[in-house]
Amino acid sequence: VQLQASGGGLVQAGDSLKLSCAASGRTFSVYAMGWFRQAPGKEREFVARITWAGGSTYYADSVKGRFTISRDNGKNTVYLQMNSLKPEDTAVYYCAAHPTYGSWDYWGQGTLVTVSS
Repeated sequence: VQLQASGGGLVQAGDSLKLSCAASGRTFSVYAMGWFRQAPGKEREFVARITWAGGSTYYADSVKGRFTISRDNGKNTVYLQMNSLKPEDTAVYYCAAHPTYGSWDYWGQGTLVTVSS
């Protein structure tokens, strides 16, 4: 599975931004898609995930109520709508794919989100 993330940029606190992640290849093997992020000097952390078939979602507490993950199965694309952005949301955001048998085995290249105060 190949993943291509896009949509990052520089925004101000309180603004919104929408990330996209296009999947290609063996997408039929994907159980869930997720977003992770890594801030400067910190470890990569989970942000949100959605199951490919049923659309069940799960969020990190830090983004719950502000971020929304969604998917378009026809386009093999997952989105992350980010509202009410905060400076602490600044990070490189990665999309990842979780096959039915495995873990977060496939990763995109990352897209930088910078939130200024």
